Amino acid sequence: MVSVSAPSEINTIYDIHGKFLKSDFYWVLSFYLKGKAIPGLFATQDRRIHNLLRKPIAGIYSMTSMVSYEPMVDTTIDCFFDQLDQRFVQTGQVCPLDLWLQMFAFDVIGSITFSKRLGFLEQGRDIDNIIENSWQYFRLAAVRTQMPWLDYLWMKNPLLQRLRKARMNPIVAFAAARRKERTLEAAEKGNQSSGEDEKTTTTKKTQNKDFLTRFLEVESRDPETPPWAVSAWSTSNITAGSDTTAILLRTIIYNLLKHPESLAKLRHEITTSTTTTDPNNNNNNNNDTDDKRKTTTTTPITWKQSLTLPYLNACIKEAGRLHPPFGLPYERIVPPTGATILSHPLPAATIIGMSPFATHRDIATFGPDADIWRPERWTEADEAKRRHMENSLLTFGAGNRSCIGKHISYLEIAKVVPSLVRGYDISFADGTGASWKVENRWFTKQTGLNVLIKKRAVV
Repeated sequence: MVSVSAPSEINTIYDIHGKFLKSDFYWVLSFYLKGKAIPGLFATQDRRIHNLLRKPIAGIYSMTSMVSYEPMVDTTIDCFFDQLDQRFVQTGQVCPLDLWLQMFAFDVIGSITFSKRLGFLEQGRDIDNIIENSWQYFRLAAVRTQMPWLDYLWMKNPLLQRLRKARMNPIVAFAAARRKERTLEAAEKGNQSSGEDEKTTTTKKTQNKDFLTRFLEVESRDPETPPWAVSAWSTSNITAGSDTTAILLRTIIYNLLKHPESLAKLRHEITTSTTTTDPNNNNNNNNDTDDKRKTTTTTPITWKQSLTLPYLNACIKEAGRLHPPFGLPYERIVPPTGATILSHPLPAATIIGMSPFATHRDIATFGPDADIWRPERWTEADEAKRRHMENSLLTFGAGNRSCIGKHISYLEIAKVVPSLVRGYDISFADGTGASWKVENRWFTKQTGLNVLIKKRAVV
């Protein structure tokens, strides 16, 4: 593989038309059952299938649509904070925050996809070992991505697959159960025959439409929707939506604790820019806007409020720059016409890729201190420089195959991080964060974020 790190080549290799197709790296990450591929937005190499899956639902993932999911995120944040209070604040026990942030991310995506959390937070554990099994899958798959032929012999060989006992992934099972529930709800209303009726019943039941409701609406109005599309969309939401968000959340919290001056700056911005009043004060104006609603320190920050916090947004960008969720290059195949990259001609079928970790440390773009945490680089830059840095990020990929769910991640992070910072005092359990470890197996997972948590007083 030809490895490229220069940000100037992003728009060539990852263009909006998708001329550079995904390599067999992604074939390895495809789910197979009995020797047959299960299509998915992320891993499919087929441009036609990708367009078929993405086009009908692209609008559902717009930033405008994301705001409608905010109440579901709020209820999950409330549950998250309740569990932190009961298990760690009140007991003084050490909190493995790396795990709890991932359980939070899982339950948020479950809530906005199905209007039902997966239950990680309430139970305080890795249900059905979903998190651990997913990580073990990627620990092995990352090696096989470098030798796709080995993956065929070892994992996707049709003969071997037929000999193995078929097991349903717990996430797939959860998604299938939610779809069945919706069908039964429609049947109870006497609407068994129509996807449109199923949609109507579901819409009445869910005050704020979840993703499954919207997927069913797409299916009911578009006769070309494949029969497996709703399942593919639903499971993709869950499988792709937790790891990336959890990695960015851990990165932000860890670096805020490692850089107290950065934490102090963010907390000052939050406490001076958001209004907090006593919820027991009956004299509060009932006509307060969302931005000035009655709050305690652990009431979730609103999305609208988060947009007024420039240092918060700088921290989010810096986290994605310094520690992107994906640690291996996004591999592509040079098209039949060949390509010229940094003045070097490359023949057709050459495998080429860019690693976000390398690209995000480009000194000419991000400065001589590109290796360190410094959110101020985003607030100090003028408009042209800031836009150039933003266009040089590969946090969620680039071009026509960039992550469709990135706005979900931004919504979660922009709400839970300032809410945590405003509501709690968090410190490393060992004083230095020495237990922090990072392992790159496609996802750049961190462990050992062990902390002590105390509740802050009402502001």
